[in-house]
Amino acid sequence: MEKKQKKLLCFALFLLLHFSALAFSAPAYSRLDFPQPPDFVFGSGTSAYQYEGAAFEDGRTPSIWDTFTHAAKMHGQTGDIACDGYHKYKEDVQLMVETGLEAYRFSISWSRLIPGGRGPVNPKGVEYYNNLINELVKHGIQPHVILTHIDIPQALEDEYDGWLCRKIFGDRVKHWTSVNEGNIFAVGGYDQGIIPPQRCSSPFGFNCTKGDSTTEPYIAAHHILLAHASVAKLYRKKYQGKQHGFIGMNLYVFSFRPYTNTTEDVLATQRANEFFHGWIINPLVHGDYPEIMKKRAGNRLPAFTKLESEEVKGSFDFVGLNYYNFISVKHKSGNLEIERDFEADMGAQFVLEQGGGVLPDVSPEGSLPVAPEGLVLIMEYINHSYGNVPIYVHENGQRTLRDKVTVNDTSRVEYVQGYIGAVLDVLRSGSNLKGYFYWSFMDLFELLDGYDSSYGLYFVDLDDLKRYPKLSANWYANFLKGESRSLDGGVAV
Repeated sequence: MEKKQKKLLCFALFLLLHFSALAFSAPAYSRLDFPQPPDFVFGSGTSAYQYEGAAFEDGRTPSIWDTFTHAAKMHGQTGDIACDGYHKYKEDVQLMVETGLEAYRFSISWSRLIPGGRGPVNPKGVEYYNNLINELVKHGIQPHVILTHIDIPQALEDEYDGWLCRKIFGDRVKHWTSVNEGNIFAVGGYDQGIIPPQRCSSPFGFNCTKGDSTTEPYIAAHHILLAHASVAKLYRKKYQGKQHGFIGMNLYVFSFRPYTNTTEDVLATQRANEFFHGWIINPLVHGDYPEIMKKRAGNRLPAFTKLESEEVKGSFDFVGLNYYNFISVKHKSGNLEIERDFEADMGAQFVLEQGGGVLPDVSPEGSLPVAPEGLVLIMEYINHSYGNVPIYVHENGQRTLRDKVTVNDTSRVEYVQGYIGAVLDVLRSGSNLKGYFYWSFMDLFELLDGYDSSYGLYFVDLDDLKRYPKLSANWYANFLKGESRSLDGGVAV
């Protein structure tokens, strides 16, 4: 076995043992135990299509999600109205003030800002985002803006330098995320075909009419990385010196653990980490894809030119992680000579078991297991593999089914208090963690579930769109106001 492989195997075994023995060092905590803004922020978030509504108002044109949902891909549900945040943003910012949010993460709809993706800027779109940002800044809430949240099919013309919004909003917005969940967009949209633009090929994916699952996920992710690097280069050259902001990229992460302690499962877990996470982080940190990806995907994985590698490497001020759950991983054998997609190249099988898995409905309420040690482990993995890079936990939240929704959401309280305790452990271990954002601020149109599930701190009545605080909103607000919280659910005295 090669020296590097032995090193990785030893580290993976360490994580497996650590997972079973991990105990939190903070039985009780308060906001005062964490670094204060601007060194560390607590917030929450939404995204444009999931929150804004007003899909056909004031010059907005359809995005790929409008096309997808109006083709009845989400059980007839759409984001046409969603939470009507386009009209209700002021009252929602007031709820953020009452909750005590220090930061709010949201995305810009390019269909609203630049209808069709090119041509003149829509003044009504500029007005809406200016008003939202001003409202946040007025109340001391730090805006964190996502430029692409899986909802832009068209390229912007060169005259806008690719990303116009920095010119318009950059005097008040200091935190920019170029792409949300680039790895999920590539796999879900171009291999499995379960999200827009719904491209895949047989025998892979789900009922697609066009696409190539063997190559397109790799091509899509490659272009995402190059686009991000171009955006970061432009920002640093023209705006960062004046605006003193930060730019980063976001990916969806799992805490992978071996299904057994066999060498095969441990190595499969390492491959899962390098394919799923290293696919994005490795180029950002080292300028190239992981060696195991290049070996197993071969020439289907695009290669960076020397110049591209130099531009991608280091093109970030932070990395954003969306983390919800852990997954057990088994080795999956396969012939490397036959036609394969991303999953087959990875050679790993994700095991759906009670207490963890891809599908979150592991309880009668459809809720995720509360396993905050998984967040600690994925942070340890990234720090060990890529250095102590600045990180934001951009999304982390508890799912419940809407038909069982209640404002007395004890499972969500248990989830968030466990994970904030894990955040404190991560900080105390020396990690360069910069913030935690609960997903989501209110019940939204969920991109995989529509209105069938909810993650919000606030319940939204779909009939009259009124907002109601859940128990979790009160818990989060009291925590942010400095109350000491214990990991058994009580208030420490």
